[in-house]
Amino acid sequence: MKNWEEIASTSELLAAQEIKQSFDEGDLADVEVGLNQLIETMARSEKRALQSQLIRLMMHIIKWEIQPGKRSRSWALTIKNARYEIASLREYTPSLNEEFIQSIWQKALTEAIDEAETETDVSADGINLSWEDVFDKKYTL
Repeated sequence: MKNWEEIASTSELLAAQEIKQSFDEGDLADVEVGLNQLIETMARSEKRALQSQLIRLMMHIIKWEIQPGKRSRSWALTIKNARYEIASLREYTPSLNEEFIQSIWQKALTEAIDEAETETDVSADGINLSWEDVFDKKYTL
């Protein structure tokens, strides 16, 4: 049997091609294992993408809050863009719902605070972002 975890983590396209080859060879057990691994790998990829966008979004909101004198259209655009990216990911992957986002919220917030403090050299002590802050509040100059 093929090392599906390695194949799928190397390339989703390669995994699909290998699954087809196993199918053509009539090895349906291998096809099933390969498909399951490919699905799992793709789901992890989507989750990582959402988490990355959430951290990016939170970091810019934190910067917005801790450096009001440096607010810019670029920051507002980054916030808007990250929201669009998250909405798009959620549209195409329904399992990336509010419950999933809540499950990664604290980790994402901790990373966003660390990144914002590193980038700005300003303390973000006491910053706590709500769902409304992250997804609904308008950030305009």
